Amino acid sequence: QVQLVESGGGLVQAGGSLRLSCAASGSIFSINAMGWYRQASGKQRELVTTITSGGSTNYADSVKGRFTISRDNAKNTVYLQMNSLEPEDTAVYYCNADIRRRFAGPPIGYWGQGTQVTVSS
Repeated sequence: QVQLVESGGGLVQAGGSLRLSCAASGSIFSINAMGWYRQASGKQRELVTTITSGGSTNYADSVKGRFTISRDNAKNTVYLQMNSLEPEDTAVYYCNADIRRRFAGPPIGYWGQGTQVTVSS
């Protein structure tokens, strides 16, 4: 059993900041890439940012320079620091992680339950 638990969402004014956290727990051998996706009302889920186990990052153009992803491998936790938030950032944010549950096992993608981020203008 593997769980991803997100926290840190909420309501913030435009220009403000929020920090999301996502902790993985359960039967985990290793975690490859971790990332954040978001889904606005009436839209498809989209990639926000990813980070490899070695720390290489990738960002959607819409968040470059404003959002920063980081991870603590010892805690199996990934963070998303969101600055200069805009109303267009309003969405449910989902954590994703590619997890191996045993040595030489295949990586399997797991999702968190989602956390709402609302940015008011």
